[in-house]
Amino acid sequence: MTERIKCLIIGSGPAGYTAAIYAARANLSPVVYEGIEPGGQLTTTTEIENFPGYPEGVAGPVMMEELKKQAQRFGTEVRFGIITKLDLSARPFTAEIDGGTGSVQADAVIVATGASAKYLGLPSEQRFRGMGVSACATCDGFFYRKKDVAVIGGGDTACEEATYLASLCRQVYLVVRKDYLRASKAMQRRVFTTPNIEVIFEHNTKEVLGDDNGVTGLLLLSNGGTEHRIDVDGVFLAIGHHPNTELVQGQVDLDEQGYIITNRGRTNVPGVFAAGDVQDPHYRQAITAAGSGCVAALECERFLAQND
Repeated sequence: MTERIKCLIIGSGPAGYTAAIYAARANLSPVVYEGIEPGGQLTTTTEIENFPGYPEGVAGPVMMEELKKQAQRFGTEVRFGIITKLDLSARPFTAEIDGGTGSVQADAVIVATGASAKYLGLPSEQRFRGMGVSACATCDGFFYRKKDVAVIGGGDTACEEATYLASLCRQVYLVVRKDYLRASKAMQRRVFTTPNIEVIFEHNTKEVLGDDNGVTGLLLLSNGGTEHRIDVDGVFLAIGHHPNTELVQGQVDLDEQGYIITNRGRTNVPGVFAAGDVQDPHYRQAITAAGSGCVAALECERFLAQND
């Protein structure tokens, strides 16, 4: 017999655990499936300094473990496992676990599966993740004050990251593979009028260079085949994000970028809610994810009170 639960939360980042805290305190007996990356993207972040309540900063894995314990304190059941299939055609909704080794039915579902930053796919890039390679200037830019950094990308996000970093860093290199910026004219003007941003057109990143202490530079390859090294302490990827919406594609409304469309945490399917980066193409911060987790749980509580 398939187990039936009141509130299923898919994902264990700040959104998922905040939703769990609120749902548990509302006696919804939430069950969290941690997913492929328990704790979410923050477990790959060394130091978090912009989350309220940590005046001295906190390591990403430590903060996520504390959020997990807080959720469990109020009765959340946290399970190790991956939801590999989700049927939202009728309530109770059915979730398949670990490729069919188990399943559960849920009266309500909160999707908090996050979004994954796009990377170049270089082994050296993976080696230095958290040691100089980042996909979030807002999160990590502070650590590079008065240092030299590179931003890879040519769209609005890349230009925004570059101008933000320029206010902190000594020199910012914007590495663009084409001979033009895809960003809006307004963003281009900001880049070209910022004195400590240098745009390097028609170059691709061949390797991230570094040692045991972290990143020391980038090896660039021009479109003409010439190699060129720049010395930097940090590398910021700004080539886009991929919302992890595979479970709900074709079942809930998504925007043109693939993010779940929500209204106060609610999707277009009654009983299905979304929180965190999976429904946020703009901010993608731990604190905004946590806030949306709170909203989703409160709306979930109201829905279940009216429908059960």
